[in-house]
Amino acid sequence: MDSINQNFKGDFSSLWRLDVMPPIRRLSWWWWWVLILVPDPDNPSRSKQLMVLWSTKDTPAIRVSGHWWKPGKKMLVDEEGGHVLPGMVCAWWYDGDEMHEPLVMRECRMASIPDTHSLWPGNGEGKGAGAVVPLTAEDMSLGMTPGNESFWINLTSDQEARSKGAPKTFEAELTPWWGPPSELTYRNNVYFLGMGYDILRLQATKCKLVVDGKEMEGTGYFQKVTVQAPSFPWFWGMLHFDDGSYLDWFMPHVSPMWTATDDTPWRLRDVFRKPNIGTGVFHDRKGGKTHNFDNCEVKLSMPTEEDALRDNDGNVLPRFNVRVWNEGASATIQVRAVSRAKWIFDQPTRASWVSHLTYNEYPLEVESIIFEEGSEVRSIEDYQWIHGNAEHAWGVLH
Repeated sequence: MDSINQNFKGDFSSLWRLDVMPPIRRLSWWWWWVLILVPDPDNPSRSKQLMVLWSTKDTPAIRVSGHWWKPGKKMLVDEEGGHVLPGMVCAWWYDGDEMHEPLVMRECRMASIPDTHSLWPGNGEGKGAGAVVPLTAEDMSLGMTPGNESFWINLTSDQEARSKGAPKTFEAELTPWWGPPSELTYRNNVYFLGMGYDILRLQATKCKLVVDGKEMEGTGYFQKVTVQAPSFPWFWGMLHFDDGSYLDWFMPHVSPMWTATDDTPWRLRDVFRKPNIGTGVFHDRKGGKTHNFDNCEVKLSMPTEEDALRDNDGNVLPRFNVRVWNEGASATIQVRAVSRAKWIFDQPTRASWVSHLTYNEYPLEVESIIFEEGSEVRSIEDYQWIHGNAEHAWGVLH
């Protein structure tokens, strides 16, 4: 995998700031999120995957997968732009066979500082270098080096996860790959009453990952998000291709599943989904162009074959049929989940109500893909490998 960019391109000046939008009680949610995908030599159609989340929320209390988190003190911002915040570090690790979930679920105070802060070693330029540093005994940090040349990630798994066979230490370095997927994309939108979102994304990077001293190479995805709105059901997914191409889809929707109050899949009422806005993008390295799709359709189905894969709770893992298109091009994709990581959120709201969100992440195996633009047709046979991950969330968190 050749590297063309020498550093990450884009405006990273707000990377370590969480005060871009005024907070809204119970709705504001901030996180840095990294997904790493490493080709599995024992099963080339799949990838080992690591997800790490550094997160905080403006709420009196929220239950995260059975753990009650009560932030207590609010986020503090000093005159140099440094943040001290109550938060959690969460992670899962899929080793190609077993899902270690949670790998980490740790409540802690965190400091987020840019390289212009007096606590940063050396003189900075305020162009992106900095870090979020959980105040824990082990190094659990995420940071960007001077010159925006790379990200580092350090992680130590929880003792409970290690007692079940999970690795202890993870170290990762994300570096630029090529062109648009390794250039920062920025989205900011305010709907009304201060509700909206602010998102920074790097869609595809190269990655070196060291797991308990064993070195691996793969790809990475990074995003830093502010969300200030109720969380409704959605589908999202992404694919990394061996040549550096990147494809994703996103379909928020209205569904009877918004009334769900637990993590149980395959409910009888999960038969209706009305798309609101469906989008997608394909950064096509072979064709040398980017396709922005303004239409998206996602169909979820339960595999019926005898060897259907199941999650850690015995539930059949889903298959996704996805189509994204515009006037000139389309991509039709069939993928199946090979494992499942789930995060269950319950947040008390007004009048003694408790709102709920089940957020699922699925490492994927690509079964087929057809890209069409005019007379050009491309399929899975045109790539050495394609690896990805899909999300499906239900409930409404407010």
